[in-house]
Amino acid sequence: MGINHQILTFKVKNFILLLVSILSFLALTGCGMEKVPITAETPGVFNHFLVYPFSWLLLKAAILFGNSYGLSIIGVTVLIRVALLPLMVKQSKNMKLMRELQPKLNLLKEKYAKKDEVTQKKLQEEMMMLFKSEGVNPIGSGCLPVLIQMPIMIAFYYAIMRTEELARHSFLWFDLGAADPFYLLPILAALMTYLQLKVSASLQPVANNQLAILNNIMPVMILVFALNLPSALSLYWVIGGVFGIVQTYFLNIDRSQVKEIVKGQ
Repeated sequence: MGINHQILTFKVKNFILLLVSILSFLALTGCGMEKVPITAETPGVFNHFLVYPFSWLLLKAAILFGNSYGLSIIGVTVLIRVALLPLMVKQSKNMKLMRELQPKLNLLKEKYAKKDEVTQKKLQEEMMMLFKSEGVNPIGSGCLPVLIQMPIMIAFYYAIMRTEELARHSFLWFDLGAADPFYLLPILAALMTYLQLKVSASLQPVANNQLAILNNIMPVMILVFALNLPSALSLYWVIGGVFGIVQTYFLNIDRSQVKEIVKGQ
């Protein structure tokens, strides 16, 4: 296979991430998935091996938390995120290396600025040699963690949605089976999504229009759906967003950068 097929540009890779994110979010809104209560007898490989085990885990965790299904959602959400940390650590290391390499990549692009086939092939060859010498894998390293964790997060989403016991309990000021009457959870869910995407975007080695579009669309979509879906799902989004921000903070950035990122500098 030639060099042209061995390397993905950042634009193509980030477009794939955008597509995966949007398709996954559409799945999270319930497109094409039966919403009847989940049990051990529910047919389907996805239901049997992913959705039902998470539902079972939510029920068992609730017992440990004194029959609190709100704490159960929080606890299991954190547990899943911690289990996925090795993937995110690997992605974080790769992103750091890519940021460090960006000046050298820019120099190569300036050196081989001509758009003819021979020059571009030489550019790709030198980029591949640079990646190899620095131990960076630009192909799929950003997409793979997303592709692996999405089925898990979608299954957990449906476990929350299809576990009957959740809908019959309350947590703090809201009923888990009904939308938040004060709209606080939907606003928090949208805000956490926005902050998480903003921090993540600030760490991208190059600017990307597709990710900018995603950053604008996703918080609005989360807000709209959170206003109409059970509060249990909004709680899940809030906790997942908080964990994502903390995870990104400790894995990717210096503490001195936090204020600048939040201010949009």
